[in-house]
Parts: sequence; C-alpha cells; structure tokens
Amino acid sequence: MNWLFHLGRYWIFIKDLMTRPEKFSNYWKQFVRELDNFGYGSLGIVALVSVFMGAVITIQTVYNLVNPLIPMSAVGIVARDSIILEFSPTMISLVLAGKIGSSIASEIGTMRVTEQIDALEIMGINSAAYLVLPKVIAAIFIFPFVVAISMFLGIAGGWIAGTGAGVITSVDYISGIQNNFIPYNVTFAMIKSVTFAYIITTVSSYHGYHTGGGALEVGQSSTDAVVYSSILILVADYILTQLILI
Repeated sequence: MNWLFHLGRYWIFIKDLMTRPEKFSNYWKQFVRELDNFGYGSLGIVALVSVFMGAVITIQTVYNLVNPLIPMSAVGIVARDSIILEFSPTMISLVLAGKIGSSIASEIGTMRVTEQIDALEIMGINSAAYLVLPKVIAAIFIFPFVVAISMFLGIAGGWIAGTGAGVITSVDYISGIQNNFIPYNVTFAMIKSVTFAYIITTVSSYHGYHTGGGALEVGQSSTDAVVYSSILILVADYILTQLILI
C-alpha cells in the first residue's frame, strides 16, 4: 500500500503548488533560468540522440525493405512518422528525464536536507510553489520547441545517413517525407511533449521535496525521480495513444 501513500502525498504536493502561488514577479528570474537549462542546456544531447536516431531508423528500414514492389520512398514515410509520432516526443523525453529529472531532484533534495526549504517556510513563503512552479511552467513552455528541433534533426539525420551510405537517393527520401503527410501527427507529438514535461518536473520535484536524511538519501531521490518519471512517461504514452489516435 506504499504506492497509495505516495500517490496521495503527490496530489497534496500538486495542490500546494496551485493554491498559494507567490507573485509572478518572484518567479521570473527562476523561470528564465529554467528555460535556459531545459532548452539551450539540453540541445547538445537532444541533437546527438536525434541525428543518430534518425540515421538508425532509416538504415534499418532500408535493410528490412525486401519487397521489390514497395517503392523506396516508403523509407522516408516510415522514418518521418516514426520520428514524429514516437521517437522524438517519447525517446527524447526519456533522455531528458535522466538529465533534467535527476538535476531537479538533486537540487531540491539538497535544499531539503540543508534546511533551506525550512527557512523559506519560516519566512512565510510557499516553498513548494516557489521552487517547483517555475520549473513546471518553463518545461511545459520549452519542451515542444525541443521536440520540434528533435524532429527536424532526426529526419535530417536519416537523410544524411541514407544518402551518405548510398542506400537511398535524396529524391526518394524527400518524396517519402512529403507523401501523405498528416499535420495532426505533429499536434499529437506536441500534446505528448507537454504531458511528459509536466510528469518529469512534478515527479522529480516531489521526490526531491520529500527527501529525508542526508547525501545518501539525495542520491536515492534522484534515482527514484528518473525511474518513476520514465515509467509514467511510458504509461502516459500508451494512454494518450489509445485516447487520441485510436
């Protein structure tokens, strides 16, 4: 029944974020800092994963395309839809759960064990909202842009790998990307990115905020934040797919 305890405490934590927020002017500097951390600070790993992800999808699709009746432009269609619908929003969010989630949990957990959060509460500040809400808002705002960049780099990486290896022509690949494109797939990916941003920031903040003990417990909270964020991302991915696409 331990999960019921954490579930209830998590929703109480979310309620504290929304019921007594501080003035937005108090959040602005933190909001801008988190935008830089979540966006610009994550572009390196996002770009690396996206390019190689697109390259692998393209090469593997060509390798498994054994039916001569299927045109080579199908490779571009498969790469485009795989990257837009699943790999960019979901895989990149899993990567960011490890990078951003562990950072959030460690930061807030350290503040908890060093009694900085207690000091904020003594001053009458809603510590949960002050520390967490700017992170949540910044992630929800910036994640769609990061995912959009990942989509572009993933498709570009597939083009570079496919044409560079000589397994597909540039004309066939670009033709496949343009063929039967459904704009709503991008909208669906943006919905997923916003949902995953909320999960990563709130779950990681929850584990950091309720850290007890010392440095060892901070490390455990960081690990738990990444594990539970990743699990919830996969569950939410399945639920959203069932609700929206099917």
